[in-house]
Amino acid sequence: MDGIELPQDEIVALDDIAPGVRGLRITFVNVFGITHADRSWTLIDTALPMSRSVIRSWAEKHFAGPPNAIMLSHGHFDHVSEAAPLADEWHVPIYAHPAEGPYLTGQREYPAPNPGAGGGMMSYLSPLLPKGPVELGSRLRLFPETQEEAIQLEEMPGWQILHTPGHTPGHISFFRPQDRVLLAADAFCTTKPESFFKAAISQPGELHGPPSYFTWDWGLAKSSVGRLAALEPLVVAPGHGKPVAGSDVASALKELASRFDEIAVPDNRQSSVA
Repeated sequence: MDGIELPQDEIVALDDIAPGVRGLRITFVNVFGITHADRSWTLIDTALPMSRSVIRSWAEKHFAGPPNAIMLSHGHFDHVSEAAPLADEWHVPIYAHPAEGPYLTGQREYPAPNPGAGGGMMSYLSPLLPKGPVELGSRLRLFPETQEEAIQLEEMPGWQILHTPGHTPGHISFFRPQDRVLLAADAFCTTKPESFFKAAISQPGELHGPPSYFTWDWGLAKSSVGRLAALEPLVVAPGHGKPVAGSDVASALKELASRFDEIAVPDNRQSSVA
């Protein structure tokens, strides 16, 4: 499962992803702050357990007051763990896709991981990782059911919220058409997700699929990457790995979509891809 190499000169800093887009890496996962024209801002994802003070300090340094909302790309422990305490502290809502609702309201835990995915230590450790469910309480707001291609929210002006299932049922990504900035969350990664701890040191610039040990439906994951590739983004910031920007990004993502089975799908899940 070798990735698609990205030019090193197209890797960009988390502090300067795109106008109004700033990221923070916590161990092996990224969170993002989106600043809007009125100087309000939105937090995307809330990282690992015990990350609250780091996120709060970062927010106080770079943004004007609390966010207008917290958006969750999905409910895995490394993206949701500090959502409830931060939302309570800031008195803001938490938004997520309705298909993710059962995992955020204490009803259901995610399916068992796939430790046989191979590729690195994270796969072998995956049975020890939390599967939920979590209970986010009254601050949780699920997006309305819609047949539209993208969800629009007043808290995220200028951004499209895209349902990109596969890694989880209610996984979402964020796209700004004006300058083709894509926040892909775990739809795909720019580092090898099965060896996050090694990547946290070397952090190679490569396109890989979603974390294979925790991906729910490989057929949908493939379709979601195809949908994102069709957007031809110029800037990509994933939930795991470094942001990238430049003329080669769109073509590399299209290559990942076309070679998804070869690059992303573990051998013991090949038969599950449509």
